[in-house]
Amino acid sequence: MSFPIWRATVAALALAGIVTNAQAAFAVSQCTSSPAHEAFDVQGLKSELMVTALSCNMQDRYNSFVAKFRTKLLDEEGTLNAYFHTTYGRSAQREHDDYITQLANVQSERGLKSGTAFCDQRAAMFDEVAVLESSADLSSYAQAKDIIQPASYETCAAPERTLRNEVRTRYRGRKPSAAHTTARS
Repeated sequence: MSFPIWRATVAALALAGIVTNAQAAFAVSQCTSSPAHEAFDVQGLKSELMVTALSCNMQDRYNSFVAKFRTKLLDEEGTLNAYFHTTYGRSAQREHDDYITQLANVQSERGLKSGTAFCDQRAAMFDEVAVLESSADLSSYAQAKDIIQPASYETCAAPERTLRNEVRTRYRGRKPSAAHTTARS
């Protein structure tokens, strides 16, 4: 590869990275107020606190957190249930369970990597959530924290299913033509 071609290739890759990062930033800014996004944030925080409680023998502090924010936690659980139902239909419960398991696993792995410093690092979160006064405070706190999520579930909102249902209804009883099959692929 000659030098000018190499330079052009590097410039093109850099530009592609800038465009991709700009698109990702735009997508993130569009979904930060989504009910599903907020529910994932709160669920991530709840899981992080649960992992901390179990790892650091702080179950009483976790129980206090859950009691204080029970209504908000239940509301967000309902939002997640709706998200998974809209996104996965009949397999919603299995997918939701998989998400909860993956969430706890990635957070536990991070704790294992931190070693003995994990409890010292994470115990302060209980102090921070204890001073929160409202559900809105909890949502803002959860959004501001760098809570790890399984990559496969980082999303803004559930996709619409209406188009898929319309397509299924339109072709019920007959096979789609080759042109329709090619266009959908």
